[in-house]
Amino acid sequence: MKLHQYYIYILTNKHHAVLYIGVTNDVKNRTLEHKSGVHQGFTKTYSCNKLVYFETFQWIDDAIAREKQLKGGSRQQKLDLINLENPNWNDLSDGWYD
Repeated sequence: MKLHQYYIYILTNKHHAVLYIGVTNDVKNRTLEHKSGVHQGFTKTYSCNKLVYFETFQWIDDAIAREKQLKGGSRQQKLDLINLENPNWNDLSDGWYD
């Protein structure tokens, strides 16, 4: 049986002024796409290319529900979540593409 993995993730820009929340089945590849700017849209416009948070799920429905929950929350709730798990706001993808 194939193990499924899905992710919700939060990206920001270098000034931490903008937060982007997404869902994917390949967080490494999707983050690279954001960093490379291959897709037009919000993350390219606002230079959201720093991965500061992610969660892993076995089921896509759970990942989508969590994405909606986070998107529906306040900015402060998102900041609190990031500060709890990644207080230095390190780019969690550092070293993935060496």
